[in-house]
Amino acid sequence: MEINKNLREHIFEIIRNQIRDNDPPETKETYDRLLAQGFDDFQTKQMIGQCLAIELFNIMNLGIPFNNERYIKNLKELPNEPFE
Repeated sequence: MEINKNLREHIFEIIRNQIRDNDPPETKETYDRLLAQGFDDFQTKQMIGQCLAIELFNIMNLGIPFNNERYIKNLKELPNEPFE
């Protein structure tokens, strides 16, 4: 679906910016760790994107601010799917 591709590209852009800016540093650490575990670039960004999507959902649908602590916790749990 085109909308999903568009959304994915926006999420991947956020991830690229986080890696480039090293903010938060856990995004790059997670990216490097998952690549070292044998996941490719696309798979790695998809997994990180799951963590980011949780935060974006909470912001857009529930009006809850970005929870950096939860985001980092979920990143550290990858490749397991985020639970929070």
